[in-house]
Amino acid sequence: MSLTFDITATDGRTAARRGRVTTSHGVVETPVFMPGGTRGAVRGMTPEEVSEVGAEIILANAYHLYLRPGQRLVVKAGGLHKFMNWPGPILTDSGGFQVFSLGDATRLFPDGVEFRSMVDGAKHFYTPEWARRGQEALGSDIAMPLDHCPPYTDDRDLVAKAVETTTRWLRQTVDAKKREDQALFGIVQGGVFADLRRESAAQITALDLPGYAIGGLSVGEPLDIGLESLAQTVPLLPPERPRYLMGGGSVLEIVKSVGLGVDMFDSVFPTRVARNGTALTSVGRLNIRNSRFSDDLGPLDPDCGCYTCSRYSRAYIRHLYMCKEILPLRLLSGHNLAFTIDCVAQARRAIEESRYDEWLDSFSARME
Repeated sequence: MSLTFDITATDGRTAARRGRVTTSHGVVETPVFMPGGTRGAVRGMTPEEVSEVGAEIILANAYHLYLRPGQRLVVKAGGLHKFMNWPGPILTDSGGFQVFSLGDATRLFPDGVEFRSMVDGAKHFYTPEWARRGQEALGSDIAMPLDHCPPYTDDRDLVAKAVETTTRWLRQTVDAKKREDQALFGIVQGGVFADLRRESAAQITALDLPGYAIGGLSVGEPLDIGLESLAQTVPLLPPERPRYLMGGGSVLEIVKSVGLGVDMFDSVFPTRVARNGTALTSVGRLNIRNSRFSDDLGPLDPDCGCYTCSRYSRAYIRHLYMCKEILPLRLLSGHNLAFTIDCVAQARRAIEESRYDEWLDSFSARME
């Protein structure tokens, strides 16, 4: 198998588990947070800096790389790892969420989806087979199939159609497989409808894939509703395979999902909010634009030992941000990633020590 997963510890009082994913480009300790490198880069950071904050695996998006610069150039460069100078594991998303988020610019067909490029307006037709071949050309370690990901909605018929389409497309994706060194995960859809989640999980897990993802959450639903649906879905997935919550990005959502038995997470959230001047800290979010930080010479987070917190003050970062300099965006991004990754590392230690419920209660009280 192109990927192996070993469970090394379980919490006992929650469904949290500690594990290890092994790929051809390295080992990933789980639970794990994967920084979003959508277009082949984590916004504002070099691959070396991403590695230094503790990231072991990153996510890239095959849809965006298809539009720019095109897979032919990536292949010419020797694959995505070499093109972006990232030696570790990479998970590529097919871009199903991005395609369907285009709204009226998207038309669904039985064998694929038609959309207009956000780059130049050109019309494209995206099929499950094409999404698989494209990711095989990129050479990622884990590939996600093209799926139908509807927004949060109470339209049960729409979600049921998405389940049917996702299953059909996954079977086509499996049949299109050529590379043996790339693991294909299945994606469970079903929105917040428990019966549709059960139906989707039964269909997807029957294909016996190396790992499984929970899709169709973090798409606009309230956090408590999303977590309730997640709690109903996770037990439907094989315990011996890694479980990946797609797009679950806030730290609080991540650690609560770990308690439900999820192993892998991704998001652009830490770097996106950094560009808006927000720092994620051990006592909640901090808006660096606030005037109260204008003469605050303390670090962003006194409990954080990252590059930013050990060298720069809130006042300095605020000064640069208000002057519209580029550096504060990089400093905030680095800190937010380091903070998120460290929180997940704390979660791993709590699982190893069979005290995850206590740690989660304490962590949540500080963050909520």
